[in-house]
Amino acid sequence: MSSPEAARYTRGDVVVEKLSVAGPAGPLETVVEIPASAAQAIGVICHPHPLYGGTMDNKVVVTLARALSSIGIPALRFNFRGVGASAGQYDEGRGEIDDAAAVVAWAQQRWPGRKLVLCGFSFGAYVALRLAQRLPVAHLVSIAPAVGRFDFSDIRAPEGSWLLVQGDADDVVDPAAVLRWAESLKPAPRVVVMAGAGHFFHGRLTELRDAVIEEIDPERLSQFNRSESS
Repeated sequence: MSSPEAARYTRGDVVVEKLSVAGPAGPLETVVEIPASAAQAIGVICHPHPLYGGTMDNKVVVTLARALSSIGIPALRFNFRGVGASAGQYDEGRGEIDDAAAVVAWAQQRWPGRKLVLCGFSFGAYVALRLAQRLPVAHLVSIAPAVGRFDFSDIRAPEGSWLLVQGDADDVVDPAAVLRWAESLKPAPRVVVMAGAGHFFHGRLTELRDAVIEEIDPERLSQFNRSESS
């Protein structure tokens, strides 16, 4: 259940709610972006490593949430256990997978019957991939997954569509290792390599947003770009 003291405000035609979701280690601080036009999907975004400053307010995470809400998908970003106002402590990825599962379950209860779009950045991409081994996912979005820092050896390709975005100037994870790993999977993800982009995609967030929108809803991307240029 969410906190009854949820704060609400609007950003354009999007309603933003700040609330708590019950997690396995206690409440999970969560932000939900609810667009006026609703697609038949829900989106959950997992943030980068909690011990290295990763939070749900990371710019890549916020970009992913706004990409989803811009095409009509309610988007949930949340703090893993021990981050911000979320209860608990870091659990080396194990408990964080359960945290993400709790947020997905909450979203599926609020919007029953909708397909799941699961996104993650860096450590969050690892968590999302692990969760996609347990749950049906319509779209998986992996941004600079932390290959080489966590065990990806037994991860299977998800059944739904899968986008992987990697900068070739990443100084946190090895781009070559990420691409070798992705190519080893059958089916492999659709890979977008951003030339010159570092791990945090500084100055490239608009391109990142567009890559995500194109993967999930290419028609809406063309409409979105026309509206921006008018």
